[in-house]
Amino acid sequence: MLRNILFFAIFFSGIILISIIFLPTLLLPQSFVLFGGKLMGYWASFCLKTILSTKIRVIGKENIITDKKFFIASSHQSMFETFYLQTIFNSPVFVLKKELLLIPIFGWYLKKIGSISIKRNKVTKDNLSFFEDIKNMINQTERPLIIFPQGTRVKPDERPLFKKGVGRVYEELSICCQPVAINSGHVWPKKGPKISNKQITISILPQIDCGMEKNEFVRKLEDKIYTELNNID
Repeated sequence: MLRNILFFAIFFSGIILISIIFLPTLLLPQSFVLFGGKLMGYWASFCLKTILSTKIRVIGKENIITDKKFFIASSHQSMFETFYLQTIFNSPVFVLKKELLLIPIFGWYLKKIGSISIKRNKVTKDNLSFFEDIKNMINQTERPLIIFPQGTRVKPDERPLFKKGVGRVYEELSICCQPVAINSGHVWPKKGPKISNKQITISILPQIDCGMEKNEFVRKLEDKIYTELNNID
């Protein structure tokens, strides 16, 4: 319990401090704000390792796509991946629920780094332009898009069907996909206390090339990520 209290206090105090320090960068080029995001990722790693004695293992770095545009599809069990994946990949562009943009300061940062918002489970004018927004983003930057095809954080032993939207993204963008499997829920669960003396494994899987039928792609992506989660758990 003491470790959880310490982790909560120190981690979020650090995040708030970084946010305050980098507040002036909202008036500067986007690259300054993106560096702040990477710093938060390293801070999350530091707190997990020093306070909760967490081991963080990254495998499959040789699979990282470097020679063409791509998007990342990652499993989602905790807040950890939203911070730490920024340290592995080139400042990914996040797709997130629109309500997050309304949070003071935090929402300002999300807008500045080019996050793409969507209202989940609703058909709105903004949602109808979503795919046009991501295509424009892909054409304008070398940063990869990152999506969580499970739709929300899930428990480590849950295996929900992937959302159909990931297939539509794959179809609309016509670029390859970088699958990522992360078992962070064993340390940082969606609900309840953090768990110490465990290991988080981030597995970067070989790319899935473009050109598949979208439903076939979703099935293949789901199989690759869930098979890998079963292997690393």
